[in-house]
Parts: sequence; C-alpha cells; structure tokens
Amino acid sequence: MTPSGSRHAPRQQAGSGHGRDRGPRRSPRPEENPAAGETAAGAEAPAASRAPAAARGRERAVLVAVVTGKAARMAVESHLDELAQLVDTAGGVAVARMVQERKSPDPATFIGKGKVAELAQLAAEHGAKLVVFDDDLSSSQARHLDEALPADVKVIDRAGVILDIFALRARTREAQIQVELAQLNYQMSRLTRRWAHLSRQAGGIGTRGVGETQLESDRRVIRRRLGLLGERLDEVEREREVQRKRRALLPAVALVGYTNAGKSTLFEKLTGAETLVEDRLFATLDPRTRRAEVGDGLAVAVADTVGFIRKLPHHLVASFRATLAEAALAQVVVHLVDGSHPDWPDQLAVGEEVLESLGIDPKGCIVALNKIDRLDGGLPPAPVGREVVAISALTGQGLDALRAAIAAAVLAQPGLEVLRFSADGGEALQRALRDEIVVARRYSEAGIELVVRRR
Repeated sequence: MTPSGSRHAPRQQAGSGHGRDRGPRRSPRPEENPAAGETAAGAEAPAASRAPAAARGRERAVLVAVVTGKAARMAVESHLDELAQLVDTAGGVAVARMVQERKSPDPATFIGKGKVAELAQLAAEHGAKLVVFDDDLSSSQARHLDEALPADVKVIDRAGVILDIFALRARTREAQIQVELAQLNYQMSRLTRRWAHLSRQAGGIGTRGVGETQLESDRRVIRRRLGLLGERLDEVEREREVQRKRRALLPAVALVGYTNAGKSTLFEKLTGAETLVEDRLFATLDPRTRRAEVGDGLAVAVADTVGFIRKLPHHLVASFRATLAEAALAQVVVHLVDGSHPDWPDQLAVGEEVLESLGIDPKGCIVALNKIDRLDGGLPPAPVGREVVAISALTGQGLDALRAAIAAAVLAQPGLEVLRFSADGGEALQRALRDEIVVARRYSEAGIELVVRRR
C-alpha cells in the first residue's frame, strides 16, 4: 500500500495483497490473543513473531485513533475496524492499534510527543512500516510525525488510504482523472521540503521518491496539472451530458449507498449486467448505467455510483462531482444500506449527509435495507420518515417489492401523463408514439395505455 502523502517509499506488493486472499478483517485485540500486552494508551503489543501468517509479506500497519470527550470508545473501535478493512483493501494488514483518550487532538502531533515515542516502539515491536491515523492530519501534524518517527516508517491518514484504494480501482479515463485530481489536492496541502521534485514525476499518481524540493516550483507544477485535469474533467462531463440526453427516453434511477452495501449485486440483479462483485471496500469505482425493467411495462436507466464511507474527504467528493452527478440528476434515488451491519444507522446517516451536500433530499429516497438473508432476529426498526424496502440482492428476496417501489416513484414524478387508446390504436396511437417520450406502455383488454413525458 502506498500512501498519497507524508514520506514516500516504493510500493510493497509482495504476497496476495490485492487478490481475494485477504488478511484479517481487523487487527488483533488483547482479549483475542492472551499473549498480547497493552500499553497505557490502549495499544496492543504482541511480539511481531506471533503475528498471523496472513500478515507476512504484506505491508504491516499500526492504526491510531483519539477518543475525545464526545466520542464513545466503542464507536472508535468500530471506526478502526473499518479502517483495518480499508488497509486490507489497499494491500496491507493492520497488526496493532493505538487508541488514546484526550480532550482534543494535539495540534502538533495529534497524539502528543510522549505517545509518538510509544507509537514508534509499538511499530518496531510489530515490524510495521506504516502508521495510519483514522482522522485527517493537518500538514503540520503530518510533518511533525514524519520527523519524529523512524525514517522507514510512513505516516498517512484515512483519506490517504482511501485515495490509494481509488487509484488502484480506477479503470476508466473519467475515474483516473478524478482520482488524480483528488490526490493532487491532497498532496498540495502536505508539501514539505522532504518531498521529491514533482517536475520529475510522471503523471503524479503513484509516483514515489525522497529528496529536497523547491516548494513554490512544486506548487506551480501541481496547480498547472490541476488546471489541465480540470479541463479534461469538463470534457468528460460534456460527454456524459450527451450520454444522459441519449438516455433521456428512460427515467433515471441511481443506486447510492455505503461502500460494500451490495450495490454491484443489486445493479446486476436489476439490469442483468455482469459486474465485478467482490467483498471489498470500493470494489467498484467506475460508474455504469444499464436499462432495467421494473414492472408494469416500465423501463428505467439504472446508474451505479461510487460508494460512500465515513469521514469521506471533501476534496474527494468534489473531484468525483461528475460521477455523483448521476445521483443528483436522477428522478429516483435508491439508498442501499447493509441491514446486517451493526452500524447500519450510522452508515445511513453518512450517506444522507453526502446526499444533502449534492442537493438531494434524503427523505425523498427509497431506502433499501439489504442483506436481510443474514439477519437471525428479524428486521431492525425502520428509520423515522423513510420509505424502507427490505431486500436481499444476493437471494432476490424482496426485489419485486423494490421494483414496485421504484415504478411507483417514477410514475409519481411531475410531467408524466397517461394516454389511453383503443385496442387497435389507430392514427392517434402512432402520432403519440412519434411525438411523445414514452416512459411505459401497457396492454389490457380495454386497450393500450402510454405513460408519456411531454417533449
């Protein structure tokens, strides 16, 4: 895993870091390993030689979080479990974690000078060359940590891990442009004199080096590259707008939700398209749109979008505006939630915050509570004021109800009109088919009904 900030070193890709054979879902805890000790800061410190076999050959990381007065310890542990999954997805493995309780993060090093020394010792005991903070680090905090820790230990934050995953997952030209925009914005705030000279780097994504740099020169290089990428992204957005106009004959339905909530599986079931379905965070990054039948003679264009995640960097949301526009411009938004996850209400809230930032009213979305096949004790209570449909995208349970909810939401949109014709249709039917945008066509003994949107 190669971070997008702080000290840079060559990517370590030994073993099966990016394949399906993944390491532990979270780092070991003292109660699960009797041989593990614990520091005063809450850090586990088992001997590196007793690390799980899956950790060997992969980039080893220590996770760090701060519990402030307003944060519950259980919530922080859940956040670190998710961070461990992110590290795993990026090709590393979390081998230990440090949780410190304090009133507020230290402005210089986030955890305080004394704890930095403990962190260095913990990393050494576990053979970890990577330290990952669960919260965003300021440029000065990253610099102070970079200088205080051993030279072979890299320091990044959650945003840096997410950016690294996005760089790994980007396949289309649009996604690659958006990832590079986000990475450059991330790097811009973290330039120090220890960075490599950017004018010698090709492309700016995934490049590594160590050395002195001229800060102003490097900032000009980044600004110039940002301008060029912005122009290219504008071109992509114009191309996407042309594609939207071609699809305007079909109502648009966007699938949104927390990463790994099952959007790709649902997209596949609704549209019949073969997509990458993988039990990893951000397994799908590039947007896709396909036609789907949702019943009662109604066809829609279903768009998949990039997943949400807790503490999603604002600059990343801005960089992915072209992709997220699919949700903002859709007539119907289906907000998918993993109902089997213990933190699903929190994940729903995270998604709704992102939707609100895009100008989408969360109360107008259909909430699809997914993975109910994993529930043993019945369905969890539905959030107040939300239309909820319980489904299993994997088994197909509840999908007919979801299709019906989508169809009802589409037909409730303003600007639609129902035209009725006799069974033979005649000239009036042909004229309507020629002049109107037909959203749905229904046949019955009484005749033919067209649901149309006026041009």
